[in-house]
This record gives sequence, structure tokens and C-alpha cells, in this order.
Amino acid sequence: VHCNKDWSKSSLMDLDFLNNYNEYPISQYEYSTDTQPPYIHYWFEVPEVKLPGNYVAVVYRGSDKDDVLLSKRFMVYDNRVTFNRSGSLVGSGMMAKINQQLNFTINYKSIEVFNPLQDISVTVRQNQRWDNIATQLKPSFVREGFHELEYQFFDQAKMFKGGNEFRFFDIRSLNYPGQNIEKANKKSNPYTASVFPDKARRDQVYSQYRDYNGGYIIDNLDYRNVSACNYIEVNFTLVASPVKGKVYVNGAFNYWNLDATNEMMYDSQSGVYKANILLKQGWYDYQYLAKADGVDPTYYEGSHYETENMYEIFVYWRPSYQPQADLLVGYVRLGENSR
Repeated sequence: VHCNKDWSKSSLMDLDFLNNYNEYPISQYEYSTDTQPPYIHYWFEVPEVKLPGNYVAVVYRGSDKDDVLLSKRFMVYDNRVTFNRSGSLVGSGMMAKINQQLNFTINYKSIEVFNPLQDISVTVRQNQRWDNIATQLKPSFVREGFHELEYQFFDQAKMFKGGNEFRFFDIRSLNYPGQNIEKANKKSNPYTASVFPDKARRDQVYSQYRDYNGGYIIDNLDYRNVSACNYIEVNFTLVASPVKGKVYVNGAFNYWNLDATNEMMYDSQSGVYKANILLKQGWYDYQYLAKADGVDPTYYEGSHYETENMYEIFVYWRPSYQPQADLLVGYVRLGENSR
């Protein structure tokens, strides 16, 4: 499905962006090997598209397009603009200690733009997250004579919280559980593993270490075979005072969604938040995210300007004539505090 910059379905017909009929049976699969529970691993090669932009791949059962099993967003870009990043001006006072600021300039001389404020739209994403994405950013300065748009973000509302380095755990092996796994149980069905209890970090000083910026890796050290990866019920525990709202275990493993599958429940008797999430064997980054009135999402993790993060800038262009859709004509990946 071809989508506009805001992920609404575009008006394009299938043949406007595809070379083939828009239906692809998934016929490649493999049965799991000696796993508990057993499962089938499917894979599929996404067909080539003719236009850059936002897309959604939708998988449905049989011939019933309303019986959707899963969907996945992805982007295809064709760089027709150039980027230049200027020095960071992090502001002053407490704001500088918790925020990260991206200042950059876009040159669009390679495309025909009549009204840059209307025809060009910019989106910035941190660590491939969807829950705090900044969309339809407006330039601070327009230099039409030079075909340049300059983005300088001086106020706190347009900055990203630096956040903290992600917590992580390693369940690539069930025979020899890895870092931050307290215990594993292979007698239950499904298998279970418990992450060492975590504590809030908001009052702690910044600690530098490498992470995957919230990502994960599916892997199995016991058999070195992806089809032998087990699904494990992972138990999370956060020792912290409650907030008047909800708390989630968050990361790329659930596409940054905030729903019942990763929501934590507070146990008032033991004074901890708990969550059980079914995950495949691998290495996982995660954080605890608060969603409550008057409470910052980084309430339990803290935020530091020193945190290493990955940022992506997306530039969308709506041509004045054809096609009548938002095209992704610029993409760049930037590292903040790269090490």
C-alpha cells in the first residue's frame, strides 16, 4: 500500500507504483527445529517499487483481505536533495543537560519546487522510534535564491530528549543464560526467563556503554540455527514507586507500540511493576516508559545530552503535477555522540 507522508493511503493506483499485480502469495517457509512451542518461520522478498515514498506491507490469511495477520511500515527513498548539518546549539541551563538538538540545511536545487513551505515536508525520527517522531517540521529560514531550507531548533518543544542508554539482556542461550538474565526455566511451557530486577535511573549520573539504540537481534548460541530459536516468556521487574498512569516495557521488539502486550502491572504488595512478554531467543534492548499526566516519558530512565542516539531525517516532496503523492526525495542518518 502506497502512503502519503502522514501514512494515510495515497490516491495512486497499484500500477502507478508496482510493475506487477498487487498480490503475492507467501510460499517460503520452514518448520522450527525441536522448539517449545513449535512454530513455522515464513519469509518473503518485498517486490521492487517504481516510486520513492512510504509503504505498508499487509499480510492477510487466504483470500480474505480483512483477515489481517500483520502489517509492516517501510520507506523507499531516492536522494534528490542534499544535507548539511550545522553545529549543535544546545541552549543553556537544565535544558542543555537533557536535550539533543539537530540543526541542518536542505538544498533542493535538483527538484522543481514552486512553494517550498507547501511542497516540502520534513520528518525526524530518533532510534527508528514511532512513538515520539517529529513530523511536518517547518524551516526556520527559507533561501529561495539558493534553493535552501534551514532548520534551527532553538526552543525545547522542538528538541529531542537525549534519553538514556538502553538496558539490555541476552537470551541467546538457554543452557548458559547471558548478561542480565537472573534465571531461566526449561521445564515450563513455554520456557521462561527472568531479567534481573531493575531500578529507576532518573537521579543517577550518565553511564556510557554501547547499546543497539533500542534494537534487537534474533540469535541462538545453543544450536547456531535460527529455526531452532525458542520463544520464551520473559519476566520484567521494575522496583519503583507508581505513577498515576501506565508504564510500559518498550523497544524495537514490539515496534515501539504501547499496548496490552507490553504494559506493566503494579504489585502494591511487593512495590514493583511486573510484565511478562513472549520473545524469541536473542539479544534485546529495552527501556521503561511512563505514560501519565504531568509525567515525562523518561521518568524512570532519566535523560542526558551525552546519550548516543541515531537520528534519521526524511524529506518528502509533493510535485505540483504528477504523481499526486508524497515522494521521499531525501534521507540521511546522523549519529549524535557517535562512538
